[in-house]
Amino acid sequence: MSTNTRFWLPSVSDIFFLCTFLFLAFSSGNNLLNDADTGYHIRAGEYMINNLVVLRYDIFSYISPPLPWFAHEWLSEVIMALVYRLSRLTGVVIFFSILLALVPSLLFNSCRSLDRDIFLAVLFVLLATVSSTLHWLARPHIFSLVLTLIWYAILDQYQYKGQNRLYLLPLLMLLWANIHGGFIVGFLLIGIYLCGNTTVFLFGKEANRSAAKDKCNKLAAFTAICLVFSLFNPRGYSLLLFPRMLSNQWLMDHVSEFLSPNFHESLPYKYLLLLMVGILALSRRAVNAIEVMLVVVFTYMSLYSARYIPFFAVIITPILLRQAESGLRSFDNRLVNFFWERSKNLELIDASTKGHVWPVLAVIGVCALALNGKIEFKFDEKKKPVAAVEFLKKEKIPGKMFNDDEFGDYLIYAAWPGYKVFLDGRLDMYGEAWGSRYLNIVTMRPGWEEVVEKNNFSWVFIGAEAPLSSVLLEKKNWRLIYADTVAHIFVKQIPENHLLIDKYPDVKPIKTPASSLP
Repeated sequence: MSTNTRFWLPSVSDIFFLCTFLFLAFSSGNNLLNDADTGYHIRAGEYMINNLVVLRYDIFSYISPPLPWFAHEWLSEVIMALVYRLSRLTGVVIFFSILLALVPSLLFNSCRSLDRDIFLAVLFVLLATVSSTLHWLARPHIFSLVLTLIWYAILDQYQYKGQNRLYLLPLLMLLWANIHGGFIVGFLLIGIYLCGNTTVFLFGKEANRSAAKDKCNKLAAFTAICLVFSLFNPRGYSLLLFPRMLSNQWLMDHVSEFLSPNFHESLPYKYLLLLMVGILALSRRAVNAIEVMLVVVFTYMSLYSARYIPFFAVIITPILLRQAESGLRSFDNRLVNFFWERSKNLELIDASTKGHVWPVLAVIGVCALALNGKIEFKFDEKKKPVAAVEFLKKEKIPGKMFNDDEFGDYLIYAAWPGYKVFLDGRLDMYGEAWGSRYLNIVTMRPGWEEVVEKNNFSWVFIGAEAPLSSVLLEKKNWRLIYADTVAHIFVKQIPENHLLIDKYPDVKPIKTPASSLP
């Protein structure tokens, strides 16, 4: 094989990047916009760029006085806004597709840097990638996923290969603390490695204590330095208090992505979880203190909240790979030997590849297609209230609106500041006080109409299939003035709304094919 041929041959890492990136670019990219939170992140970033200020109070809701809201993801929102200015939503999706494609590529490289078998690495990284797709969205937490992987790789290589790149951690923390609240995972990881080495120093074999003590000293020093660097953010030390929202039981119980995974759904994560249990139960290799803590902590996190499944998948992969490879090497038969032979051949081919030509070409090609309008991403008008918001922009409905929280996210993106919302996806800001009012109405708990009256809501922007919509259709004091298959807009029978009621007197719900079935 010639040098030129090898140069143009994609590595296994490149193939992981290419498959993920091209899948998102040509097949599933619009799914990254399934959550309309992307919209308010973009508008928040634009506001901060235009006014050269980091938001400390809410600007999107009409609740008065404005609620305190620290945009703890301010830097990621600024980045999203800059990308949006250059290439609108299509550019935002392509940008996050690149970040997501880096995850399996970097995870594979991390596993290979620890001298793990290439075939096994491919299998485990593939399962980890598929398991993490449930939370693939064009939102700031993707930055945290990439940074977690890099942070973890640095710690793993220091622990098992003696490669000291700990000096990079403070710089990563400086970025991480300003880009997403998930920076706390960095402290959790370095804390686990510190505790693991402390355990060896205190209770391990005499021969291992000196090395463990040296690692403890270095990890403790860099933990302190990272803590200092994390303070360089617009809120200083108070940023370290932000993760306390995770102890707010109301939020954890009512935000869907914080709920435990539903094992009745098609969920690749459950197979990764079962595989982990099987491998650890059958493994002949002793699991060290660090691995035990990583498995326990991140398994608990993934079971407690589906939001943490991608982090679990990234963290558990190198551990399972070490255990599986150790177990296989204890067998000596023709099938296993054949496997090692094929694996060795693939390693030789992969080692001969140079550069990252194909990923670069793929990114350039997709960007060129996007610039020519051949690839376009936007919020799905079959899922989001795209047409309804255009109606709102035309009619300028006055008064206080009660809105679906997901509709609020899209309304901020498409119609702010012309309209301000009652509530949107920032439930950490609204808290239980406002969130409970929302739930009382949207779920029609006893007394919900009194809540509507008390808050002076004069119109309602709600999903077409929502139970509340069906109830309002039967209420004589509410009139439907707009309907499509996604959204309904109701106005209250008050003098301020008579012009709209007269203008749209006979609006009827539009049944979708599914809802029209007997």
